[in-house]
Amino acid sequence: MKRDLGSVVLSVVMVTIGLLHFTHTAGFASIVPDYLPYPEALVLISGVFEIGLGVALQIARTRVLAAYGLVALFIAVFPANINMALHPDQPIAGVPFQPSALALWARLPLQIVLILWAWRYTKRAQSR
Repeated sequence: MKRDLGSVVLSVVMVTIGLLHFTHTAGFASIVPDYLPYPEALVLISGVFEIGLGVALQIARTRVLAAYGLVALFIAVFPANINMALHPDQPIAGVPFQPSALALWARLPLQIVLILWAWRYTKRAQSR
C-alpha cells in the first residue's frame, strides 16, 4: 500500500484528538449538546473510534472502511460543533480561553474539509 502524507497526517490528527478525549474528557463533554445522554461516555466512545479509525486508515486491508468510518464520525460530531456556535458563551471545561463566536461559526465549514479529506481514501488505491 502506498501511503501519502495526507493520510498519515489525518491519522496522526485523529489518534491525537482521540487520546485527548481521554485526557480532557470534561472539556469535550461540556460541548456535547444537552439533548444527548451520557456526555462523558459519548466522549470516550468517540475517542476510541477516533483512535481506531486513525490507525485503521494506515492499514491496507482496513483503509477504505476506516475512511468511510471517519466520514460518518465527522458527520456524527457535527452537532457538537453547531452547539458550540449556537452557545458561544458556554464555557468549555478546562479550557483557559473562550473562542470567539466568529471563530466557532468559522470552524463549521472545516467539517466539510475533513469529510472530503477522509472521503479521498474511500477509493481503492489502484483507482487513484
